[in-house]
Formats: sequence, C-alpha cells, structure tokens
Amino acid sequence: MTNFQQLGVVIPIVQAPMAGVATPELAAAVSNAGGLGSIGVGATDVAGARAMIRATRARTDRPFNVNLFVHATAQADEPREQQWLQALRPLFNEYDAEPPSALRAIYTSFADDAAMLAMLVEEAPAVVSFHFGMPSADRIAALKAVGCALIASATNLNEARQIEAAGIDMIVAQGWEAGGHRGMFDPSLPDDQLGTTALTRMLVTHTSVPVIAAGGIMDGAGIRAALALGAVAAQLGTAFIACPESSADEAYRAALRGEGAQHTVMTSAISGRPARCLANRFTTWAATNGFDAPDYPIAYDAGKALNAAAKAVGEAGFGAQWAGQGAPLHRVMQASDLVAQLWQEANLSA
Repeated sequence: MTNFQQLGVVIPIVQAPMAGVATPELAAAVSNAGGLGSIGVGATDVAGARAMIRATRARTDRPFNVNLFVHATAQADEPREQQWLQALRPLFNEYDAEPPSALRAIYTSFADDAAMLAMLVEEAPAVVSFHFGMPSADRIAALKAVGCALIASATNLNEARQIEAAGIDMIVAQGWEAGGHRGMFDPSLPDDQLGTTALTRMLVTHTSVPVIAAGGIMDGAGIRAALALGAVAAQLGTAFIACPESSADEAYRAALRGEGAQHTVMTSAISGRPARCLANRFTTWAATNGFDAPDYPIAYDAGKALNAAAKAVGEAGFGAQWAGQGAPLHRVMQASDLVAQLWQEANLSA
C-alpha cells in the first residue's frame, strides 16, 4: 500500500483540492515546499483537467494530487426544479435578472466519465483522490496499473470500511468542521456529523489504511494534534484560500476576513449537497426557505446563475464561499511560506 514516504512527500501536510479555488500555481507551490499540493478537476471537463495537470507538472517535479467528484448520477425532477427556481425568483428580481428557464447537471461524475479515466491513465498523476464516493473496481484497477496512489474521503466508519475493502491507499477523515462539500457517499442517509478528532481516531483504530485528518485544521498545533491521533498527515483547505496563488476573488477574501468567517453554515441550498460556507446572504435566505433544493449538481446551476446576477451589480453575498470552522485563524502569505510556517509550528508544539 502506497504511503507518503513512498511518494516522497516529506512534510505531512496536504493542501485540499478545493475545485475552483486551488490552482496549479497553488498546488505546485505546496508540493515544492515539501507537502502534497492538490488540484480539483471535478468541476471541469477532460480538456480542462488535462490542462490543469500539465500546468501543475510544468511548475513542479514533485507529486501532486488530482481530485475527482464521484457523486451519484443526478436525478432530474422537473417539478422540483421549477419549484426551486420559483423560490429563487424574488432574489433574481432584486438584481433585475430572470432565473434560468430550466436546470441541468453541470458536472459529470467520474463514475460516468470514461473519457476522464482515459485521460488520467495517459497522464498518470502520482496521486488521484475521490470525493462523494468511489469509482468502480475496474477504474480503481486502471489507475493503480499506471502507478497512481489513490485516496478517498470518508465522513464515517462505514464509508471508510468501503474504501478499505476497495483497496484504496489512504483515507481522508473529513470531520464536520471541514469547509466545502461533505464527502458523504449518500447524502440521503443520516449524517452523524462526526468531528475531526473523533472520526480520525475511529478510522485509525478500526481500519488498516493510513488516515489523513481533515476539518478545522489551520495551524501547526492542529497538525500536531492530528498526527498524535494517529493520522499520517493533516489536510488543510481554508488555510490556503488567502494565499495569493489561490483563485479566490477579492469578495471571497474579504468575506474570509469578515464576520461571516465566525459563523460558517452547513447548507445544501447553493449546490444541492451539504457544504460548509461562510455565512452570507444565500445562507441566510436558505435558513428561512422551506423548499428542498434539487439534486446535486443540478441545484448548483441555479446557484451559479444567481451569484452571477448578483455579482454583476456588485453584490457578492451569493457566492460559494466555502470555508471550515477554523476560518478566523487564516493567514495571508505565500503558500510556500505557509507550509514552512505550519511545519515549524507543528514541531514547536511537540
């Protein structure tokens, strides 16, 4: 089973993939600093994913992680989608915009994307990771055959045991504190909302697969705590959003500095799946809205359209400003400097 030492990753820090925020520049900077940088390609097509992989490879000769969404195929439900659009109409009207007439699934799951698999087999990145579930056994075997180390996210022990049984090399223990989308395999099932500490320890104790702790970790003390729990590394996402190498826009960065960072919210309204976000106008509206969002990523089509309409007139409160509960602990610095600072802090807190 591949581990970080075999990959040549010398600092046990993983920069979370953060599709739409993590750039090749960010991933390469983290990898060059000794950690494991990541790019998220679940929100792009095959050509876009290949371009991101090659752009990262042009900036580093060290391993980096390519992350994919493996969500269940979206189930269209036109009455539900129309009801959702009508619920959103007053918000669109505030910005002199019309909601879309219909919604579509804007992302293809890796489970349904043979072309993406073929590209990955050709490019053979050192690490490939999965969110929202796992691909089929033949896809796992194809990636392993070309030397890819594989990682998958789990939010509970049952998911972790499925990952272990599939022969995946490492598990990300995604605690309730984590920013962005919950990696739940089936969001229709109850969520035990396990925190990073409890989940990490549970997976370390009850599986034989190396565990990466994720959720709310922002500094060296948090990394040291994760390692003390038995994790082989800590994954940090929100800590890297404010780095100049990320593609977060100024509104996102300002929100990260603002009051909303102290009140992150888990919401399905933006995309159709539970995700932790900085408190903003969308999360406030969702808290008082009684409608169920359509399936992921169909709902995201509406969320993105609403954000675009609002941003066009200077309102940034409808963005997918994902962030974890540790958001107020973020620091603004170059990614390489942040990795060095985090590792120095982790060693000083030993």
